Amino acid sequence: MHYKDYYEVLGVPKSAAEKDVKSAYRKLARKWHPDANPANPKAAEERFKEISEAYEVLGDADKRRKYDALGSDWQSAAHQAEQQRRYRDTQAEEGRYAYSQGFGGGAPNGASGFSDFFDMFFSGIGRPRTAERPFAQRGGDLETTLELTLRDAFAGGSKAVPLQIEEPCPHCGGTGVLNNAICPVCHGTGRTITTKRFDVAIPKGVREGQRIRLAGQGAHGVGGGPAGDLYLVVHFSDDPTYTRKGDDLYIDLPVSIYALILGGDVRVPTMTGDVTMTVPTGTQGNKLLRLSGRGMPKIKGGGAGDQYVRLIGTFPTDLSDRERELFGELAALRSNDKP
Repeated sequence: MHYKDYYEVLGVPKSAAEKDVKSAYRKLARKWHPDANPANPKAAEERFKEISEAYEVLGDADKRRKYDALGSDWQSAAHQAEQQRRYRDTQAEEGRYAYSQGFGGGAPNGASGFSDFFDMFFSGIGRPRTAERPFAQRGGDLETTLELTLRDAFAGGSKAVPLQIEEPCPHCGGTGVLNNAICPVCHGTGRTITTKRFDVAIPKGVREGQRIRLAGQGAHGVGGGPAGDLYLVVHFSDDPTYTRKGDDLYIDLPVSIYALILGGDVRVPTMTGDVTMTVPTGTQGNKLLRLSGRGMPKIKGGGAGDQYVRLIGTFPTDLSDRERELFGELAALRSNDKP
């Protein structure tokens, strides 16, 4: 990342007063505005962007202090800032954390894309302050994964969720400068990653991949602008008992072969407690029986899905001599039956 001498860009000394910085900017901006250079608009556009970038920093007292504090340490600060940026990118790729800074607009006549140095240390906050482009900007939206259990989704309600969030550095107030030096905590970036707890309202019956929006809990705004939003993407851990398909639940229930052959009542676990289910006489193994309305709550329209019970026949493994004898008699009675 190339360090830019913004004082050199504007042609003013480091000790220049605010009015002198503004005067130099206005003079150069008029000279290099693309509209004033029809013979070579592309070169003028690049020069105009560079001038605008320099004034965005030197024309703002807080950013100028931060820029001056970097001094000879700018390369070290850049390395630390790049590490933080890579951390955020890695989190986004793994689906746990994603960040996007939603600043709109660009320089006049399509000029856009400020330098890496500017974006690294000043977060792209704002562009030259014109009537068409006010300084205040909305903060970016954040997105992260919300891990839930199936029972969380069934019950719904409030859930305390800890999340990693990028916020202005509390030591330097987001300026990147502390006591006229680079902030040792955020290394000049003005941002830190902290863990916050949110009380999240979980809708009953929420599904995999759905997004829950927490308004105003995203990245902080710039120049008095509002904060962005935080989006939680729902992901379910595997449930040891149930498999979910839409609003329906499926469960495998081991039962004795006697229950399948002779029929009778069996106890079946559901999300609201055990219920009694009647197994018809002569039921085949792997047969699916339905419990109406025992599935997941439906987000739209009310009601609930169904629960399907797969009957898995179990056989005794420690037969007594008498049991073997009886099974033999049963086998003999049906020896002439077709398989």
